[in-house]
Amino acid sequence: MMASGPGEPLALSPEEVLLRETARDFATRELLPGAAERDEAERFDRPLFARMGALGFTAAPFPESVGGAGFTYRAWTMIMEEVARADMAMAVSLSVHVLSLLPVVTWGSDAQRARWLPAMLEGEALGAFALTEPHAGSDAVALRLRATPVGPADAPGAYRLDGAKSWITNAPDAERYLVFATLDPARGRDAITAFLVERGTPGFEFGRTELKMGIRGSPGAELRFDGCEVPAANRLGGEGEGYRIALSALGEGRISIAAACVGLAQAALDASARHLTERVAFGGPLAELQGLRFMLAEMAREVAAARALTRAAAAAKDRGEPIAEPSSLAKWTASDAAMRVTTDAVQLFGGAGYMRDAKGAQIYEGTNQIHRLIVAEQVLGRVG
Repeated sequence: MMASGPGEPLALSPEEVLLRETARDFATRELLPGAAERDEAERFDRPLFARMGALGFTAAPFPESVGGAGFTYRAWTMIMEEVARADMAMAVSLSVHVLSLLPVVTWGSDAQRARWLPAMLEGEALGAFALTEPHAGSDAVALRLRATPVGPADAPGAYRLDGAKSWITNAPDAERYLVFATLDPARGRDAITAFLVERGTPGFEFGRTELKMGIRGSPGAELRFDGCEVPAANRLGGEGEGYRIALSALGEGRISIAAACVGLAQAALDASARHLTERVAFGGPLAELQGLRFMLAEMAREVAAARALTRAAAAAKDRGEPIAEPSSLAKWTASDAAMRVTTDAVQLFGGAGYMRDAKGAQIYEGTNQIHRLIVAEQVLGRVG
């Protein structure tokens, strides 16, 4: 494996180097050996997730003031890259777990943080981000899961949830769910509200397990709510603030997925390079064939460009700058790069599993078509 990688815009601090090496060692020794078997069996290995918690990965990008490890978001992308290089499915589960925590850190009350964060930061409780519905994927405004206030309209004591969510990563294994619902579909984004829901709450059940082409070691299932009463104390933020909460978290989550795509693409590149060196044909190693060398060089270019955009987006977040454009650029570029690199890897030596994992990354955390719209809107806004 590479010591660092082209596309690093700035030198790494000693702490970042140590964190990256810790993640790389864990991924190589503990994740990689069973990754193919877990994918084949569609099995999520909870003890391995707990091990990531024990190593501090689940707390890495959060401030020490809330119990986190206090690393930069740039350092967090290095963890994601190393985990995905060994097991994209586990990287996706880790990313979504952190995604479900981000809004609680940013929007939660002291009481909510005290009750919700400790077990999740330790990796003892698994989190899920429940936004997608059968009729609301990238168009989050179209939510149909209904939240009905119970009690006085100006001070409800609870909310009753009715409806369904689909393609929810980490379900049904997760214990903690950040659920987005609408108070009134006619009001659009102004009615979307976020709730903290625990597994086992009456009226909250799981539907079918989603069948996937790739990342099969990361669980995903349908959520069903039938008169599920959630205390008002579990509402995250105010009524109607759910859309803002979701978008702010997804901007950061896209950087995580971009980093995972870089790791996946790097793994395919490394495997391809080894294959060209080891495979003998036409009187010598395949690596001596100029056409294949050029293909490998183009794959390396894709990985380096994706890594640079991902690190730049993370650095922008660390500086407190707006990240809508850089996070979309990073996720769009990195997921497309992962698809191209893994497709070339299939052509070089048949590593089809890489490609299956890469395809999903072009869809979740917003389709790449949506990211084109986000980037165009940002560019046009600067000249308006």
